Amino acid sequence: MHAEASFVEYKEALDWLHGLLRFGQRPGLERMQWVLEQLGHPERRIPFIHVAGTNGKGSTCAFLTQMLMEAGYSVGTFTSPYLLDFRERIRYNGSMISEADLLSLVNEVKVLSERCEQETDFGSPTEFEVITLIAILYFSRVARPAVVVWETGLGGRLDSTNVVLPLVSVITNIGMDHTQVLGDTLQDIAREKAGIIKPGVPVITGETREEILAVFKERARETRSTLYSLHEHFFAEQVEEELGQQRFRYGSIHRRDESIYRLTMNGIHQTTNAAIALMTIDVLRNYFSFLLEEEEISRGLQQTRWPGRLEVVSPRPLVILDGAHNQEGMEALAKSLERLLPNDAGLRLLFSGLADKPLSEMAKALAPLKERIQSLYVTEFDFPRAADASTLREAFLQGGWAEENLEAVPDWQTFLLSWMREKQSAKADDWLVVCGSLYFIAQVRAFFPTTVEEAGE
Repeated sequence: MHAEASFVEYKEALDWLHGLLRFGQRPGLERMQWVLEQLGHPERRIPFIHVAGTNGKGSTCAFLTQMLMEAGYSVGTFTSPYLLDFRERIRYNGSMISEADLLSLVNEVKVLSERCEQETDFGSPTEFEVITLIAILYFSRVARPAVVVWETGLGGRLDSTNVVLPLVSVITNIGMDHTQVLGDTLQDIAREKAGIIKPGVPVITGETREEILAVFKERARETRSTLYSLHEHFFAEQVEEELGQQRFRYGSIHRRDESIYRLTMNGIHQTTNAAIALMTIDVLRNYFSFLLEEEEISRGLQQTRWPGRLEVVSPRPLVILDGAHNQEGMEALAKSLERLLPNDAGLRLLFSGLADKPLSEMAKALAPLKERIQSLYVTEFDFPRAADASTLREAFLQGGWAEENLEAVPDWQTFLLSWMREKQSAKADDWLVVCGSLYFIAQVRAFFPTTVEEAGE
């Protein structure tokens, strides 16, 4: 490697990585395959669990990682996006990749990236492709975990993570998201996600709608893969739910008896995500001789945390963050809040989202909460694709919300600070739910410790 090609500082490397965003999203595996060929295919030396789906991928990955770690396995985890630190995306046993390792691997991949641009007709790898390559090199050479929990970025078939042959594939569910890339119908999107199903590799899904399952079944037939679906081969039934604790019953065709598990993560959708993770563990135990005791599985589920998903960041006044960033996410949020909200508590929502999302459909998804929501605040945040407050206000009006219940907040930091001060002294039982884009939630979460400290002065 030429000295001039190398970055010395971690921040320089990160700036270069983010600079690749100018290449945008270019679905296709040819750049990945070219670079991996130059590297001698390090991805073939790692066992993967490949996780795709519209919602719930991150939580399912978190459950899998924690259960495997509790059983003594070393686990690599690759997820996106990150909330506070870019290095969250690549983890080993829960710890982020070090700045030194990331810097070293960026320098190596940078050379290959430039060669790909100069020596082929494929052009430069995109930012996500380079991050995926760095993760593969980190797991195959540096950390060497026993297994890697591997989350897709966008779609499946042409996603840069789809260069691996996993032990098992997982598709959480299908929703109308990223339609400009993945297609305009649920079946089109399902076909793209089903692209991660590989010959002979078992696949697990939490999807239950027949027209979508038909797409998965067809792909599984073509690849001679065994498909395990929710309600047919495994099930989850909630037994008890309150904020910070829920219990559910789980059973599968791989178990003689049903079990009851506890979660600290909130929302009924998390019982489905946990069940998908449990079925994946059942398959790993049955077909790949993974050894996990019942106690380790139970402890792993209970100890799983995933930031920004119905996460309580202040107990009093109660403030909850949720990255419900598409229509299905908002529906799940509405369903969870309906069940969790005490009868005597008032509910207020602070929302911000991206301009390229179906904002009026997301607003409609909150309809079940109309009687409970006292005020709905919309705000904007500092991000290139963020919608401005007037666009959001218009989307909520189109989504059927009354003008008197809507308020545009110009500065969410000032709003949150005054909310914390006012409610701490008033001893109110109101809930404030901050929701929308995960990029927005990341900024709120980073700001929040400051908010609490200042409000308490």
